Amino acid sequence: MGSMTPTNDRRLFAVKLVHTIAWAFFAGCIVAIPLLVWRGALLAASVLCGIVFLECVVVVLNGMACPLTPIAARYTTDRRDNFDIFLPEWLARHNKSIFGGLYLIGLILVAAAWIRR
Repeated sequence: MGSMTPTNDRRLFAVKLVHTIAWAFFAGCIVAIPLLVWRGALLAASVLCGIVFLECVVVVLNGMACPLTPIAARYTTDRRDNFDIFLPEWLARHNKSIFGGLYLIGLILVAAAWIRR
């Protein structure tokens, strides 16, 4: 475990920033999927489903954690649910269930829209 030093503080900040940007990208993809289906942009919705699926594969292969989490862990002894990302602790704690559920709904909507075509 890294001790808190100005260098570790900067590194942790950088990892948290990158993690938050990545999270915002994938959360945005998940939120956009049903909106794209509603607008009839099935190809775009399907592409976003594929992008998020690849993220899910990475998380599963990494033991159900973001690959950035162990990097952040090098620079702090904090292990709260949001130690590695700039999110409220409650959202970091429930992130997978919230966005996993939304992603599943999006997948169902995309599949139903392709079937109706």
